[in-house]
Amino acid sequence: MKTSIKNSLLIAAMLPLAAMAQYRSQVWCPDNGNGTYTNPVINADYSDPDVCVGASGEDYYMTASSFQCVPGLPILHSKDLVNWEFVGYALKELYGGDEALISHFSTPQHGAGVWAPSIRYHDGEYYIYWGDPDYGVYMVKTRGGDPAGQWDNPVCVIPGKGLIDTTPLWDEDGRCYLVNGWANSRSKFASVITVRELSADGTRPIGQPVIVFDGNGNENHTCEGPKFYKRDGWYWIMCPAGGVPTGFQLAMRSRSPYGPYEHKTVLAQGSTAINGPHQGGWVHTKYGEDWFLHFQDKDAYGRVVHLQPVDWSTGWPIMGNNGEPVTTYRKPQAPEWPVTNPNESDEFNSPTMGLQWQWQANYDDKFGMPTAFGTFRIYNYKLEEGWKNLWLVPNMLLQKTPADQFTVTTKLRMTSKADGQFGGLIIMGMDYQAIVLRRQGDEFQLVQMTCHQADRGNQQTETVLATLQPTARDQIQYKPGIHEDIYLRLTVDNSKVRFAYSQNGRRFTPCGDEFQMKEGKWIGAKFGFVSAETSANTDRGWVEADWIRVTRN
Repeated sequence: MKTSIKNSLLIAAMLPLAAMAQYRSQVWCPDNGNGTYTNPVINADYSDPDVCVGASGEDYYMTASSFQCVPGLPILHSKDLVNWEFVGYALKELYGGDEALISHFSTPQHGAGVWAPSIRYHDGEYYIYWGDPDYGVYMVKTRGGDPAGQWDNPVCVIPGKGLIDTTPLWDEDGRCYLVNGWANSRSKFASVITVRELSADGTRPIGQPVIVFDGNGNENHTCEGPKFYKRDGWYWIMCPAGGVPTGFQLAMRSRSPYGPYEHKTVLAQGSTAINGPHQGGWVHTKYGEDWFLHFQDKDAYGRVVHLQPVDWSTGWPIMGNNGEPVTTYRKPQAPEWPVTNPNESDEFNSPTMGLQWQWQANYDDKFGMPTAFGTFRIYNYKLEEGWKNLWLVPNMLLQKTPADQFTVTTKLRMTSKADGQFGGLIIMGMDYQAIVLRRQGDEFQLVQMTCHQADRGNQQTETVLATLQPTARDQIQYKPGIHEDIYLRLTVDNSKVRFAYSQNGRRFTPCGDEFQMKEGKWIGAKFGFVSAETSANTDRGWVEADWIRVTRN
């Protein structure tokens, strides 16, 4: 066990969040150290990113879709648009203040929840709007103007189905307008962009929606994800069209928020390898520069974040290199800002959960929690009778994949009170694979669990890879447990995954079959911990992670 854990926890609790956040990734760092950067600036799944300039004019804040994952609405901070740090979440749960929806999202609702948010700074506060395709348009705002601090419970601005991809615009006269797209899966129509007026405080509609752009029946089909801006007397809607993996970015302008809008393609793949470059946020910096953050769909890795320069010299926001995405480019002008990346590795020395981690559903204390011993404990989830796979297990502790090639190594202890309890390391998507320790009698089996099309209810397959004797046994008669200390490793290389294990942390034995990583529902594959059991009546066992480290292959 680690030394000086209590002192570490005390120091960690007293440190401000920003002081703890300067983490440098070993596997992907976009800052080249010579005044240039290489895309993607975040090589992880931050789908549908949006960004705003903060109150100081020198801070930028980003959020992204979080769907059913909890906590939701990640908040990232940067001063140069290249080096990003994690500072918090706007949603502790889905949806605070609404007991029925809190209960609904207590089980995994894959692909539901928070779609395509927008973040804005207005009148001393930060606001995030998003569309939940099943429940309507929601808004959450800061409490005290600090996006790294507390956010209020969300407000349902417009109830209904099918409304997605929402962005507010507060005009110079104080009026507020909302633009949105539509989800065909709920509304049975799509490829249109609508605008309506909201109350000045942005909490309720006071006007009816107006279709301001129609992509039906033409090359601008699947227009969605609109962002609303005003520049030099023009109203601007920037939105993607053409589909996620193959689409492009449109810019539209009008002298009225209700149109009509003329439009132009301002970013497309062209001759580059960056497919479907679109859907993001534009910022104008205090240094007079313009930049656009957008995503690229990379299949199992999810939707990663790119940064493009923007040239307004023609009166249109032409992005990248004359409308094609750049790979390497000069960094934006900015104050001094250290090289920093979103957290990946975790020593579990903090009394709070690391910001890189999310659960699959609303948190319950029985999922697990940090300990005072420098570990994170995840209790066994009680699987329902007749379970076939792990798709609906809510207490998986998971994070995004951070690069195309990386290695994850973790030191953990499996504690079991009864047969059938298991836990270990998983790479999770609509297909998944895990290497777990499972109790069988007075021993542990090392088991490979694999499932293809888990989202369709398919039965997982299991292969026993080894039988291990416990490394410790409780020497009491009252509910004794047996324990196994082990190191588990997964290596990802171009979406192929291999597992290995070690009992001493030095020599690792490859185990199991190679696995083809697969995305989840609207999100990239994620890795982390699984802990479950097959008996409804026994005392829970648990997995206790000492550390997890993300390194180069």
